[in-house]
Amino acid sequence: MNVGELQSAAFTAVPTLKPIKKIQFANAEDKQEFQKYPTKAGRRSLSRSISQSSTDSYSSAASYSDSSDDETSPRDKAQANSKGSSDFCVKNVKQAEFGRREIEIAEQDMSALISLRKRAQAEKPLAGAKIVGCTHITAQTAVLIETLVALGAQCRWTACNIYSTQNEVAAALAETGVPVFAWKGESEDDFWWCIDRCVNKEGWQANMILDDGGDLTHWVYKKYPSVFKKAQGIVEESVTGVHRLYQLSKAGKLCVPAMNVNDSVTKQKFDNLYCCRESILDGLKRTTDVMFGGKQVVVCGYGEVGKGCCSALKAMGAIVCITEIDPICALQGCMDGFRVVKLNEVIRQMDIVITCTGNKNVVTRDQLDRIKNGCIVCNMGHSNTEIDVASLRSPELTWERVRSQVDHVIWPDGKRVILLAEGRLLNLSCSTVPTFVLSITATTQVRHLVCLDDSCVKNTQKNYLFSIPKNMNLVFLCIFYVFFLLVILVALEVC
Repeated sequence: MNVGELQSAAFTAVPTLKPIKKIQFANAEDKQEFQKYPTKAGRRSLSRSISQSSTDSYSSAASYSDSSDDETSPRDKAQANSKGSSDFCVKNVKQAEFGRREIEIAEQDMSALISLRKRAQAEKPLAGAKIVGCTHITAQTAVLIETLVALGAQCRWTACNIYSTQNEVAAALAETGVPVFAWKGESEDDFWWCIDRCVNKEGWQANMILDDGGDLTHWVYKKYPSVFKKAQGIVEESVTGVHRLYQLSKAGKLCVPAMNVNDSVTKQKFDNLYCCRESILDGLKRTTDVMFGGKQVVVCGYGEVGKGCCSALKAMGAIVCITEIDPICALQGCMDGFRVVKLNEVIRQMDIVITCTGNKNVVTRDQLDRIKNGCIVCNMGHSNTEIDVASLRSPELTWERVRSQVDHVIWPDGKRVILLAEGRLLNLSCSTVPTFVLSITATTQVRHLVCLDDSCVKNTQKNYLFSIPKNMNLVFLCIFYVFFLLVILVALEVC
């Protein structure tokens, strides 16, 4: 029997349901009590109503404000918060109340960052710091920004990804007085306009940069060299951004101290690994409803991000292979039970292709031409450079929008490839990431910013990229583990 025959036989074997007998009530009171509850049809209707309501109100993959029919660009709106300030540009500042609720939920699971805020806010270690930031603008980032403000910093913020901004969270930050320039679904022109508005403020000059990906640093370096040279330092958290800083350093153009958050043990061993292990499944399920069992998956890159993705997909029953140019990482993948392959040799058989390298042109147009019909292509690395999306915007190919962040790219012969988030970061564009893990990364970022004005940076050469001493990372990690164990013990005691 084939699968279709088995399914047919299974349905045929279902017994015929007997008619339901009419319910008899002993008295009028019992009948009245029964009628308080919905009938079977009523329950179905109520279920549909609840489901539709929850879909319309909020979905992590699509910001609350996405349900708005207002197509006016935020750049064309005149908005002001309750204090009369208009130094921001968000989708709709009136949604601040919804954003505030999300921030409060995030705070409950960001124990490390909240603990740091409570301990250090009296000392104001960042007093005098004028921080310009470019990160994903989510509820977790909002907790980070408000922590920096509580520690004495002045902040101006923009988004590093055009799809990951939670509009209501941006509105909540704008309402509290933080200049925010970001909204979900920006165009490329909007993206650079927001960065420029964030940096170029009359009477205000940034002396610190907190970046994710290097776009803000690149913009300041190119457009505002005087600001770049006078900056007290840069804090960068991504693989791509750190690589770009190393390029500047090698060319002798990195004239300010730069802190490498990505290589901190508290970032790489937690955020890169566990965050991606949980969010890869979430992002793929929300966008494609794919079943992983039995699917052929290739993960390009077996660093911490690749390890997390492979672990999650293997656990769901997917048949996973990896590509890797680093011999040590390739050996690790082999010893973890994954087949190490060349992408060109397996591309025709794959059901899902995931990039996790932080590099560029990992999946080329030639490979996309040879990919099978219905293959899902997505990026868990950084930016939009890993998949050659630009080559897909050609006259012979047709783009068809299926749903938010999901496109069919159709070849002349009818072949369809499912491209997620237009090749941008999948998890923050299409789903959410674990708040608990982000608390560790955010706390590490704050510690690096404080360290820029600490003795570990003073009197060092400026053309240099470094991390805070490893023992400081380990001390923080031990404190975090102790706190986590205490939470577990309290929970066990309550049970």
